[in-house]
Amino acid sequence: MHDHDHGIDHHADRRWLAVALIAIGAFMAVEVGAGIAARSLALISDAAHMLTDAAAIALALVAMRLAAKPAKGSYTYGLKRAEILSAQLNGVSLLVLAAWLAYEAVQRLIAPPQVTGWIVIVTGLAGLGINALAAWAIGKANRTSLNVQGAYQHVLMDAFASLAAVAAGAAVALTGFNRADAIATLIVVVLMLRAGWQLLRDSTRILLEAAPAGLDPDEVGQRLLDDRAVVEVHDLHLWLITSGQPALSAHVLVNEQADCHAVRVGLERLLADDFHIHHATLQVDHCSEHDSTPITEKHCAQPHGVVHRR
Repeated sequence: MHDHDHGIDHHADRRWLAVALIAIGAFMAVEVGAGIAARSLALISDAAHMLTDAAAIALALVAMRLAAKPAKGSYTYGLKRAEILSAQLNGVSLLVLAAWLAYEAVQRLIAPPQVTGWIVIVTGLAGLGINALAAWAIGKANRTSLNVQGAYQHVLMDAFASLAAVAAGAAVALTGFNRADAIATLIVVVLMLRAGWQLLRDSTRILLEAAPAGLDPDEVGQRLLDDRAVVEVHDLHLWLITSGQPALSAHVLVNEQADCHAVRVGLERLLADDFHIHHATLQVDHCSEHDSTPITEKHCAQPHGVVHRR
């Protein structure tokens, strides 16, 4: 039982991402100029982050186009994991940018420059509005895609950076405390590190073909044994093809009286209904109750993973 309609409108997703890309690209140059004029690291860091936002969204758009290409030749899944590579690059860029901003912020804590607070406030408020628009646009796309989520995290972190810039500008304008600019930058750095680490962790799990979060292979194996005809399940593999597309393969042994085809259909229905696994490949074989050879050894000399048996 294979259901290939995943309910994702990639054309709509690309349109929303394009809206976000145009909004961010148009404002980025303005913020660079304002940051240089105000001598504000918070604004310059926000502009630098906007550059990575634009790159992340552009990368997401390219990855979407690649992922939409049909499977052919040696790429039997197509290029669906281009989206995962995009998400991983987005995570790496967040971590690298966070490291650079942290270094610059520490330097400014030691020797703070004179910051023009009112320019920071006005530009930060404008940036906050642009980021809100971009986040809204990306939020309309399918965020179950790790690729889209990566672009969304970039824009969300940029919104926090703009908010921090406004707060820093207000502190400088009202109190003359120039170190507020660097402190605001460090707060954003912490948020960027968290978002970057989450993207890297989730994308790496998919590339290493770990079981999807929330799906326990042992639980799935035991549920397959609920069918009274099933004697043993081994070589159970559970992974994600790409975001939102779990897949499973397993070797299932049934008793001599069972109808292999009927058992397979029933198990595929269970996987689809209870675990939302629509890409399931099950090898179903009979096992002899009168053979003294251990079942697993007879059918698979070296099974991968846990053997589930009744």
